[in-house]
Amino acid sequence: MAERPRHSHTVPAMAEPLPTPPPGKLTREEYRRWAEAQSRGRSELLDGEVFAMAPERIAHAEIKAAAWLALRQAIRAAGVGCQALPDGITVEVDDNTDFEPDAIVNCGERPDGNAVAAPNPVVVVEVTSPGTRSVDTGYKLTGYFRVPSIRHYLVVLTERRMVVHHARREDGGIETRMVASGRIEMEPPGIAITVEELFER
Repeated sequence: MAERPRHSHTVPAMAEPLPTPPPGKLTREEYRRWAEAQSRGRSELLDGEVFAMAPERIAHAEIKAAAWLALRQAIRAAGVGCQALPDGITVEVDDNTDFEPDAIVNCGERPDGNAVAAPNPVVVVEVTSPGTRSVDTGYKLTGYFRVPSIRHYLVVLTERRMVVHHARREDGGIETRMVASGRIEMEPPGIAITVEELFER
């Protein structure tokens, strides 16, 4: 996926902007009203502009599902007060940017069933595809850690069958490690998954 300069920072070309949104930059409320009226396709709001998300391959969808299931099982095993949420749930980065990660661990009180955004995301997961790798490892990395509650960002590299684990340290810095096998410990919230759980093929 190419990136293109826009304003004072780089906004990724997730795909070509959808042709049908109202002109100009959208607020979150305007975007959600527009998105709810669409009959097909997923999108994200980046710096007030709507970008289409490309159709998924089966292998990508399987890894997303495996990530959600692994997180769900880890939460149950640890007995922590969190929920594993699948793709389609929003993480609100700022007033004009909403991401839809491939899986989320939200902690604290269970969200209202009608909510579209995770109120307290602690772990977010993105599964890369050839077109999203630069976005997931660049633009979204800086974006997710602008959300104070997020402590862990997992980037699943599908072709290399490994996970890049970005963790927020107590001093606010970000620690990054590549995990090709074994456990990925996430504290908080006190859960762990393994790389092997994500790749069944």
